[in-house]
Amino acid sequence: MEKRKILSNKLYLYLTEFFAGMSVMAVELGASRLLAPYFSSSQIVWTIIIGTIMIAMALGNIYGGRSADKNPNPDRLYGRIIIAAIWIALIPVLGKYIIIGISAVMIFSVNSNFLIWAAFAACMIIFVFPLFLLGTVTPSLVKYTVDDLEDSGKTVGMLNAFNTIGSIIGTFVPTFVTIPAVGTSITFLIFAGILLALAVVYFASGRIKSVKAVVGIVILVIAWITGNSDSFAFWETDLVYEGESVYNYLQVKEDEDEVYLSTNVLFGVQSVYVKKEELTGMYYDYAMAAPFMAGVREKEALDILILGMGTGTFATQCDRYFDGLSMEGVEIDADITKLATTYFHLSEDVPVYTYDGRAFLNAVDRKYDVIMVDAYQDITIPFQMSSVEFFTLVKEHLNPDGVMVVNMNMRGTEEGNINQYLADTISTVFPEVYTADVKGSTNRELFASENSSMLAVFDRNLELEENEELHRMMATVRDGLTRYEAGGYCMTDDKAPVELLGMQVIDGLIGDEVSYYKRIYEEDGIRGLMEELAPGRN
Repeated sequence: MEKRKILSNKLYLYLTEFFAGMSVMAVELGASRLLAPYFSSSQIVWTIIIGTIMIAMALGNIYGGRSADKNPNPDRLYGRIIIAAIWIALIPVLGKYIIIGISAVMIFSVNSNFLIWAAFAACMIIFVFPLFLLGTVTPSLVKYTVDDLEDSGKTVGMLNAFNTIGSIIGTFVPTFVTIPAVGTSITFLIFAGILLALAVVYFASGRIKSVKAVVGIVILVIAWITGNSDSFAFWETDLVYEGESVYNYLQVKEDEDEVYLSTNVLFGVQSVYVKKEELTGMYYDYAMAAPFMAGVREKEALDILILGMGTGTFATQCDRYFDGLSMEGVEIDADITKLATTYFHLSEDVPVYTYDGRAFLNAVDRKYDVIMVDAYQDITIPFQMSSVEFFTLVKEHLNPDGVMVVNMNMRGTEEGNINQYLADTISTVFPEVYTADVKGSTNRELFASENSSMLAVFDRNLELEENEELHRMMATVRDGLTRYEAGGYCMTDDKAPVELLGMQVIDGLIGDEVSYYKRIYEEDGIRGLMEELAPGRN
């Protein structure tokens, strides 16, 4: 077969390697953002993404090498690149629907490790095939670029260098440029377009029409028109705001009474604003017991620090019911802080620092009367904010009679659940630890202090409370407080399996939620299930 003239220019082959490496990393990062709103962005999900992509690349390397030896026709390689581009372009069009479909099937078919199986199945179906095709690039290009053995090492080294440089750029550009600027969907389309353009240039250089190239261009145009939406909750029609930040998927929903923030399509509400200036009915009300334990009605002023500020629900509630508070918040996601002032009416008098909670404590030497730790992200808590070392750091920033309150949002019942690990860990640092389960939710509030009189202080300040609504709420918390009896579980910076522990609780919660529908399916089959899920069914 006659060699195309463009292949005589090794620079073009190096650029092929460069853009292939760039696209692989861009797709990997895009995969994490596509999956995160449904399955979280935990280390478990990242492990699944990296593992499946490595499987795809390894298989692609093997197939690419054998194919190049058997049939060294570059047309086949660039044809595979077109197919990969088409597939990647279709991800923003179909990916969200595939994920929801897989989740629905997995919920009814697996009894444990739902997140692992659902995320793994989604990765295998959506991402493995195009990355398998891109995995064939390197061995194929080696075949086309090595002219003789004298310079084979140099040539292969250059190919690997271009692939690595492309991968580096493909790591930074989506994270810091395209995803924050135009979103995940457009990011997929941009890199699909790059791959398609690369292959089109190849075929155009030989003045040979490629049906694959024409089809690819048409599909890319259609995908740009139909798939450039940043809506992950595509079934929602009344969202006030939906978008992406560097760290999170963000969704704001509003009704006549409240405004909600969610950072995950499938799991929970992260913040709420009550328009009628009442209690929230959520864990934030329970957490307000911490200022009482620190003497809010006896002291002229309290200093409060909130690690995991979110949109400021706790700060807003404290500002409504208490006077003389000096509050500061720490929130790593600056876009959430913007939403706090836009939709959640967070007071401009409350400074919010864009920082990691632990890094903030390391950077300041101020002491506080109350420190709230509300750092749960999706289904888990950052490991660096769950260890003995972290809670020791919190204690060092509390006044002698100060109180730490920790929101634990996944109340487990099995031995060795995540909340037991957290409470045991905290008990190794603080001598006084009490917990209270939040009624009507899976949350549990934990209060810890070095002050052995924290409950006596609570009782005195409760007697001084004149607001009837708040007094009733605090009386409910007081009745539910239980002194925590520590066990032998403990987490450190070196060993904190928070993702696995969180997943275990999620399995239980999902099992409880879907057991009713599973029973209907087992008794009446798919027809009975569809009738039960039909709109208007009571």
